[in-house]
Amino acid sequence: MYYRELGNTQIEVSVIGMGCWALAGDWVWGAQEEAESLATVRAALDAGVTLFDTAEGYGDGYSEEVLGRALNGRRREAVIATKVSRSNLSADQIPRSCGASLRRLQTDYIDLYQIHWPNWDIPIEETFGALEKLRQQGKVRAIGVCNFGVRDLSDLLAVGHCAANQLPYSLLWRAIEFEVQPKCAAEDVGILCYSPLAQGLLTGKFRTRDDVPEGRARTRHYSSQRPLARHGEDGCEEETFAAIEDIRRICQDAHLSMGEVALAWLLAQQGVTSVLAGARHPDQVRENARGADLALPSEIVSRLTSATDSLKRKLGPNIDPYQPRGRVR
Repeated sequence: MYYRELGNTQIEVSVIGMGCWALAGDWVWGAQEEAESLATVRAALDAGVTLFDTAEGYGDGYSEEVLGRALNGRRREAVIATKVSRSNLSADQIPRSCGASLRRLQTDYIDLYQIHWPNWDIPIEETFGALEKLRQQGKVRAIGVCNFGVRDLSDLLAVGHCAANQLPYSLLWRAIEFEVQPKCAAEDVGILCYSPLAQGLLTGKFRTRDDVPEGRARTRHYSSQRPLARHGEDGCEEETFAAIEDIRRICQDAHLSMGEVALAWLLAQQGVTSVLAGARHPDQVRENARGADLALPSEIVSRLTSATDSLKRKLGPNIDPYQPRGRVR
């Protein structure tokens, strides 16, 4: 494992982090035994993972509770990133949300406190001011955002600075490359990548579109005819699974694991600070951690990029995986 600075905060984070949404055991991921979750977090620490990302909205705070219990006695080894929901971004609500997260996490500070989604009904000056006050009080070490497009990020940077922008980014979802990634690089805003394995697609576990469970078949990769899709688009299932097969062949030729390659490809991209890979079992988190040790030859990086160029063009620059437009700009 190796480590990079989070923005300009002097906070060092592992280049492979652990996404903790699945610890909630909700309808997207399915039931999860708490003992397994505790073992997974501790296995991550043992593998050198220091960055753990959760949110008050994951299982209505249950993911935070589990993470807090798992870090009991090992808090100083971890960098905790959590998120305040878009409905709680007013100046009076943010301190309450932060306090509740601190209690669930069993800690007196949050390393990275992030706005989960933009909320245009609340002035960004109000939201940032409340977050900055928490930082001055020592309850928060650094401020971050998630799912901020170029305009949202520019509005925030006009009133203050954020350490990171957490964005959906993978070989199968490259929308940030059009505009957001260059903006983050220019403004020294670190990129944290979520859904780096495209909810399992890049592990190779789903060979066809019909293999994907309903709860995961909601992004704009899939047809709007899928039961839980809400984007109203035709999707691009054929292009997605053709790209997956190309990636599979590249990995087979190189005798490398698809999952590790997908994570390593991200770490070779401009401005990426850390890749947040979800895990539900100790073996998964150990496999994810190995992605940090894989230095891909430039020829393989180029082949992987070319394999998903057409999919990137079809999906376009909208960074929201779930809706055609409306929550980001």
